[in-house]
Amino acid sequence: MTTGLDTSDAAADTLTGGPRRGRVRTGTRRGAPFPLLLPALVGLAFLLLPLFALLVRAPWRSLPDQLTSTEVWQALQLSLVTATAATAVSLVLGVPLAWLLARTDFPGRGFVRALVTLPLVLPPVVGGVALLLALGRNGVVGQWLDSAFGITLPFTTAGVIVAEAFVAMPFLVISVEGTLRAADPRYEEAAMTLGASRFTAFRRVTLPLIAPGIAAGSVLAWARALGEFGATITFAGNFPGRTQTMPLAVYLALQNDPAAAIALSLVLLAVSIAVLAGLRDRWMTAAS
Repeated sequence: MTTGLDTSDAAADTLTGGPRRGRVRTGTRRGAPFPLLLPALVGLAFLLLPLFALLVRAPWRSLPDQLTSTEVWQALQLSLVTATAATAVSLVLGVPLAWLLARTDFPGRGFVRALVTLPLVLPPVVGGVALLLALGRNGVVGQWLDSAFGITLPFTTAGVIVAEAFVAMPFLVISVEGTLRAADPRYEEAAMTLGASRFTAFRRVTLPLIAPGIAAGSVLAWARALGEFGATITFAGNFPGRTQTMPLAVYLALQNDPAAAIALSLVLLAVSIAVLAGLRDRWMTAAS
């Protein structure tokens, strides 16, 4: 009698005494129990309802005028410029840091990795306060930058870039480190046995190998920098045309012009969807 389970698999399961894998898979795909299905659907609605409300209440007719207003355009331009600059800073500093964590062994490496990922869980406002204490005019390093070079970072556009890089760089480091660990180090070792220095092997062998991971990490870091709010407003302030990025403009417009706030939110939502679509093959397919 045919039961729907492959006979060879059934025989193997009987011999090994293990579970009948075919039946288990079929049963889990057939349906979810109600105690799990109900909270899952409530959770899905909880996540999607605010986005649906944003789309429903959007001022679609006046959206072109809202997006082309001077204030919105300034915030959009500043956000794009600072997020791109913060991503560039993250690339220059984050890729070598990821290589150090993935390819070398030194005392306290696990502790260093934990410190690198700390901005991921640190409240952004706390990150802004920490940046002020470090790079502010009276900060640990900031007072030296001010007295020796006349460089003042807080409440400037450069300060926005620093704040965004602080919160975005861990995303890039984690992505690149994971790609480095998955890459075969024997290619680098082969290059060094042929006479290449370790830096030459990194530049001509490792970088091309991990290019997809660097690209994915860059996109994540750019999206995180674009949406940064807490550290930016704490460290760089909220000055239109100089430090007011799109999240800050949304917060300000919500008090005076809700239609403009919704228009700006739609732009950030579209960017987030584009980022997810760009990373779909890398993350979502692997998870399915």
